[in-house]
Amino acid sequence: MDTIHLRQTLPQVFADRNDLISDVWHQDLVFEKGKHYLIEAASGTGKSSLCSYLYGYRNDYQGIICFDGQNIRSLRRPDWTRLHRHSLSLLFQELRLFPELTALENVMLKNRLTGFKKKKEVLNLFDALDIADKANEPVGKLSFGQQQRVAFVRSLCQPMDFILLDEPVSHLDETNAAVMANLLTEEAVRQEAGILVTSIGKHLQIDYHSKLKL
Repeated sequence: MDTIHLRQTLPQVFADRNDLISDVWHQDLVFEKGKHYLIEAASGTGKSSLCSYLYGYRNDYQGIICFDGQNIRSLRRPDWTRLHRHSLSLLFQELRLFPELTALENVMLKNRLTGFKKKKEVLNLFDALDIADKANEPVGKLSFGQQQRVAFVRSLCQPMDFILLDEPVSHLDETNAAVMANLLTEEAVRQEAGILVTSIGKHLQIDYHSKLKL
């Protein structure tokens, strides 16, 4: 997939708002593979909704969203399964980890579906993000910041054309946020993937091709 095209897209909940000013909603906007985008937003302006629309998790929007010119409303479940395995990765704001599984089990559960990284590569990512000693701990016992790093590692365990990250560093210190930024950039460059990051303030410090206000 080379492009994500939003054509007059707008959450249905905003349909009656006449005061909406946005670089994203109700615009003609194209995200291109290989480019990096920051979407800055105030709370309640729909950043998590945008990620959910692009990932096919929700469809309560007006307008059109196209992947390489195809309206995503026409996609069927097998199409989304293929996209989730090979083209689209998402780091949810709420993470969606399994608390009873260990940090490593959470990551390997996805990696077994994609077969994308070797276990040693996954452990190296844990080490880089300073959570190597937490690999065999149940995720439910970890801090939110540690869980954020686990979910980030999981998001890298697949081939991708675009990666979506919804407030990925909200609970990270500057050191770990910088490490995450470097790892993300390296993976995106390696795969020639596009990056879409949402933020309500603190955001990943990477080189963005475009910064948009939601």
